Formats: sequence, C-alpha cells, structure tokens
Amino acid sequence: MPEYLKTDYSYNSAEFVETFDELPLWAAPFGLKLLDSISYRKGFTALDIGFGAGFPLTEIAMRLGRESKIYGVDPWDAAVDRAEKKIKRYGIQNVEIIRGKAEEIPLADNSIDLIVSNNGLNNVEDASQALSECSRLIKSGGQFVQTMNLNSSMDEFYSIMKTVLIDMNLDICLAAMQRQIYDKRKPLEEYSVLIKSHGFDIEKILHDSFDYKFVDGTTMLHHHFFRMAFMDGWKSIVPTEQQVEVFQNIENRLNEFSEENGCFKLTIPFVLIDARKT
Repeated sequence: MPEYLKTDYSYNSAEFVETFDELPLWAAPFGLKLLDSISYRKGFTALDIGFGAGFPLTEIAMRLGRESKIYGVDPWDAAVDRAEKKIKRYGIQNVEIIRGKAEEIPLADNSIDLIVSNNGLNNVEDASQALSECSRLIKSGGQFVQTMNLNSSMDEFYSIMKTVLIDMNLDICLAAMQRQIYDKRKPLEEYSVLIKSHGFDIEKILHDSFDYKFVDGTTMLHHHFFRMAFMDGWKSIVPTEQQVEVFQNIENRLNEFSEENGCFKLTIPFVLIDARKT
C-alpha cells in the first residue's frame, strides 16, 4: 500500500495537536509569497536559513519531494526542537537540520541549488558574512529567494512615538529611534547593493504588504507577538527611568487615534527578492 493512503491519524493525541499549527501568523504572508516564487525541480538540494519552528522548511521539503535534500540552519535551539517534532510527525525524510548561524554553515562549496530565507537573513548578526556563505554554497545559476519587511514597517506606531518624544522634550531619543529601525530593517536599496556585491543578480523584487488591526492602542501594546518581538526594541529607545511615562503617553495617543479612526492599524510592507548566482 502506498504510504499516502495511510491516514490513521490520532486526532486527539497530544503529539498530533502539538504539531498541528504549522507556522506563526507573522510568517505566513511572507512565506506564501516565497513559496509561490520558488522554481520547483526534482532532485534539488536546498537550504532554508532561519526556519525557526519549521516554516517554510517543512513545507518546501514536502513540495520538493523525496528526491530532493533540504537543509535547514537556525541557532534557536528551542524552536529547532519543535521543528524536529514536526518533521518526525509529518513523516518527512529529506530534511537535515543544522543548529548554527547563517554566518558559518558546514556545507560544501557549490553544493546547493536553492537557498530560501523567510524574513530570516535580515535578522542575522552579520548580513555581509551570511550572504558570503550563501554565495559560497550555491551553484552558478542557483536561485536565491528571500523575504524581508521594510524599514517603513509600523510607521503608524513610530509616528505617534515621535510626536510623544518631541512633546516630552526627549528629542535626544529620536536618533535612538532611527537607529533601532535601521538595526532591524535595513533600507532596501542598501541591502540590494549588498546582495549584488556577493555575486548575485537580482531578477525581480516584488512588493507587498499586510495589516494588523486592533480595537485600540492598549490592545496592540498587550498583544503577545508585539510584546515578544518588538517591545524590547521600543523600550531601548527611551531611558529606563522614563519608559513608563513615555509609553503611557504613547498608549493614550494610540487610543485617541483609534477613537477617531475606528481602530488602530499597523501596516507591514515587505518585499520578496528573487536572485540568481552569477
């Protein structure tokens, strides 16, 4: 009997439920764009950089099929543990996990046909070194596809934060705000030049965006993902002793905006960069 006809899933088992949710909501819009842009071929050797808890690594492995080999590299041990549970639960046999950083990947030169990174390479410590590794690993003509959110992400929040800082005579913090944005989200023009400097031709850049809507600013500031992913960065802009007052003022301004406009919306513009190794 073909393996795909075996559907004896135990839907109420803890193991099944634990791996049922395939990806974080944040990763989905980026990842769907990425999956649509891959040039699928049998027998590929692929690499996913920064796959976190398993997306898009597991999906790409299942789409490329068992004739292909897919490596995944990520330094986040706890997330990799969960990805490995998914790989086992899904019955995926063509994935090899590398626990490590994108700046130093233990694979042979010119051994990879396809490299992907779903909002991952823009978060590495040394982007130039990571791109150098990509250039070393990928074959001539190989496809290099990545997504990244742009430095205009969440402009609605930063605009209100800027107003609050000015009103509180904390103009000195404005430079810190710009540094915080730059450190996390490099300008597209600058990053494109960096990609090209490592031997890649950019064939296309696709622009897209998605929104997060909240009933008010209080709700947004309490949202688990935004507290986990962004709050420490936002707090770093303001001296510790003034954080409570500054964020209370920001919360009030966000709520006033929400009352006037019916909700509070954060816009997340992003790009997909599709390149080939020269």
